[in-house]
Amino acid sequence: MITARIIPLFLAMTLLLALPAYSQAAGKNIDSPAAQFVQKLGDKALTSLTAQGLPKGERSRRVRTLLRENFDITTIGRFVLGGHWREATDKQRAEYTKLFENMIVETYTRRFADYSGQSFKVLGAAPSSGGGDTIVKSQILQKDGPPVDVDWRVRDKGGMKIVDVLVDNISMSVTQRDDFDGVIQAGGGDIEALLSTLRKRQSGESNTSKQASKH
Repeated sequence: MITARIIPLFLAMTLLLALPAYSQAAGKNIDSPAAQFVQKLGDKALTSLTAQGLPKGERSRRVRTLLRENFDITTIGRFVLGGHWREATDKQRAEYTKLFENMIVETYTRRFADYSGQSFKVLGAAPSSGGGDTIVKSQILQKDGPPVDVDWRVRDKGGMKIVDVLVDNISMSVTQRDDFDGVIQAGGGDIEALLSTLRKRQSGESNTSKQASKH
């Protein structure tokens, strides 16, 4: 279900944005534009989004701004929807893209509020196998447990944007695409099944936020 599996797609992104740079990072092309882009993104997120006592609404606004500036949400969302994108009407595409972004923002906002001081290091960068993109390699350094290998696919078309994340060589976009497709197929192949699920998720999170603000 989306509520159970949505986090893996953006867990690595959240870790990057919420983790401070590790000063001993080293590797090939560590000073490449893409590697520096990932490094600076992490630094900016750390100073902007992890402050204790930051109101949820303000944290959410900052997350959305940083997300739009550094991640190609339209490209990611279209890929995750797969062939269903072609089947969707313009109205459905517009609603899906909005709900998809809102879902990411809500996930990020919760996780930044729970930041507990992990770190990461950028190892280097290299062209993607298909060409056109750059893969920035990194490791998440956990306080308890082994490091996690994370690769960031960066695309530069008039400005760098992250378009996918691979955790231990598994594409998180592909994982989420399978999840979304499962929801649609369970609903008879109708994209409205996915939109309905995303609407309910957003409505539930909105109600939870309102209740929390009363306490």
